[in-house]
Order: sequence, then structure tokens, then C-alpha cells
Amino acid sequence: MNSNASIVLRKKPNRRGHFPLAIRITKYRKSSYLYIGHYIDIKHWDKNKCRVKKSHENAARINNLLFTKLAETNKQLLELQTEMKDYSAGQIKKELSISEKDSNFFELGDIHLKEVKGNNKYGRYSVDKAYLGHIEKYIKCRKLSYKDLDEAFIRKYMQYLRNTAKVSERTIANHLVFIRLIFNRAIRQGLIDRKFYPFGRDKIVIRFPETGKVGLTREEVKKIEDLKNNLSKEEHHARNVWLFSFYLAGIRIADVLRMRWSDIYDNRIHYTMSKNSKVVSLQLPDKIQKILEDYNADKQSENDYIFPELKLVNPENEKSLFDRSKRGNRVLNSYLKNVARKAGIKKKLTMHIARHSFGNIAGDRIPIQMLQKLYRHSSVTTTIMYQSNFMNRETDKALNSVLDF
Repeated sequence: MNSNASIVLRKKPNRRGHFPLAIRITKYRKSSYLYIGHYIDIKHWDKNKCRVKKSHENAARINNLLFTKLAETNKQLLELQTEMKDYSAGQIKKELSISEKDSNFFELGDIHLKEVKGNNKYGRYSVDKAYLGHIEKYIKCRKLSYKDLDEAFIRKYMQYLRNTAKVSERTIANHLVFIRLIFNRAIRQGLIDRKFYPFGRDKIVIRFPETGKVGLTREEVKKIEDLKNNLSKEEHHARNVWLFSFYLAGIRIADVLRMRWSDIYDNRIHYTMSKNSKVVSLQLPDKIQKILEDYNADKQSENDYIFPELKLVNPENEKSLFDRSKRGNRVLNSYLKNVARKAGIKKKLTMHIARHSFGNIAGDRIPIQMLQKLYRHSSVTTTIMYQSNFMNRETDKALNSVLDF
């Protein structure tokens, strides 16, 4: 077929003056190029050996990628020749690009993001998009084969997240969960053999660090309840929304802001959780009635939102609802700082702390199965792990029994 492949540095620099690395496919003196997604300064290129010099910080990894791609290209060229297929250089490039595209981690990552967004899971979409963006920033391109995504790569990436990106150990674990998700999907689709799977025993084990959850005490919640005349209008509203969430076992802020007057009937509040679409029905505590009185005058209809944050948003536009809820949460948290200060509370007060506060006060007073129902957890194991942050009575008793002398 008179075709061959070679590694080259193309003479078309990008805006930074760096040149692209590529595999050149030549047939009958006509060439096409498969770009590997990396650009380098020309000073790092060894023209004689057709490889990246050791002076480049990622020389070993890029050279390994180059020679792997060259070997794969030559193998496929040989297969085409064996099949007696007479392709032009451009057609060969197209044929090779199909498999190259399918084996790219970012291709499947983008498909995942599109599906999540299509399902109106904008919270998940925002987080997973950030994970994919971190990987792109780390390797400085959008091409990453699954074979290159091995244990060594992941361990170096963890060091990058820890030392350069300065993220927490919990966030690092979440990054790995995202990578594992896409890798598993690639295995199911036959894009990579399971033997290259970098996770599991004797490989990369994802460990979530223990995190301390801080909640308010009964006395501190009482201080917030007693704050009435010393608050601005905005602070009073933030206090109301926080207490509304707390009184209903720590309903998440996204669900609180979506509450409508029509969700309240038979002295109960009924809603569908935005996180997992579970249908929830809770008895309306008497303390909630006092909060609702503050907003009853602004009710336009039974289908109107109880709280004002989403009143001007098109209820059919999930993206707008998500964005406005996120902004509303940020604004409420800013006013909750003032509420905490005026109440004499030194702990950090945010909307999410309402959920922790309920757990802290519940402690080990309520059966774990009942707490599971109140929290709307799918598994009682999740409830046990969550509540373990607040169940201190037995350990306190044990400690005091030793020191009581």
C-alpha cells in the first residue's frame, strides 16, 4: 500500500507559540496528520530522534504517548494492507480517527455531561464538569487514552490536586469516583479491556476521609428563635428559611426554595426531592405556621412559591431554577452570618447546618430507622454513618466513668 507513519512536530504554532505533536501518515507522497493533543516549545524538540527532550517536564509521558500512538497507527496500517484495502492518506486518517476518538476519556466524559444536563441534574452537571476541567488543566489538552489513565497517572494526578489545586482529601476522593465512573462505562462499551482497570485491591483504592459535622445545640437554636426585633428584613427572612429547614428535619435548601403553597394540605407538607426524586410527606409542625404567616400576604395563588427567591423564574426552565436557587442559597448564607453574630453563636451558620443541627439534637434519642425516614436516606447504613457524627452520649458516659475519681 506504500504507506507509512512517523512522529513529527508540525510547524503551525498556537497563540502561545507552541507547536503541535502529531503522527504523520504518508501514502504516495501525500500526508495526513493525527494530532495527539499536546503542544511544546520548539526548544524541547529533538529533531534527529523525533522525540521530546528531557528538558520538558512531561517528556517521559508525552514520548510514551507518541510511541504508543505510532505503534497503534502502524498496526492499523498493516491490518488495512492485509485486508487489501486501497485507502488514500486522508481516508486512512479518517479510519484511524474513529478508534482514536472512541478511546479518548474526554469523549465519554462529554457524553456523560450531556446526559446529566439533559436529565436536568444541573447540580451534578456543575460538579462533574469541574472534575473534567481539572483533568484537562492537568494534562493541558483534551486527549487522554484509557491505557494512559493508569495507576501512575492517577497517583500523580492526586499529588497535583493535593499540592497545586489545593483541594481537600474528600474532594480528591470525589475526583477519583468520577474517573472510575467514566472508566467503568468505557469497559462496558468495549473501549478498553478490564485488565487495564486502575482501581481495586492492590491498585488505586478510593478512601473517603472522616469528616466532622458540626451542628447547633438546642440552646443555640433557641437563640435563633428568640431573635425577632434585632434583625433587618433580609436577616429575618434568612432566619425564617433556616428554621423552616430545621423544623422539617433539615430539608435541603434547593427543596425549601421550591416549596409552593399547594404543597401544604391536610396539615402536612408534600414535595418531591430534587436530589433523587423521592416523594416526601411530613406533618407540619406548629412552629412552621408562625413562619408561614410572614409570607401569606405575598401569596398570589395556591401554586405560588412560599419564599420569594424563585417567584420571577420560569418554573419550566430547570436551568434558571437551579441558578436562582444557587444564588439564593449564597445570599441567605451571607445574612446568616449576621444572624449568628447577633445571636451570640460562634459556630458557622449556613443553610446546610440546619440539617446537621437536626442530627446533632436528635443524637441517639430517635431510633435509627425513624431517622432514616426523616432524612429520606435510601439505606439505613447511610443514616448510621451520618448520625455517628452526633451520637456522643455513650462515649461521654464511658469517658466520665474512667475519670470519676
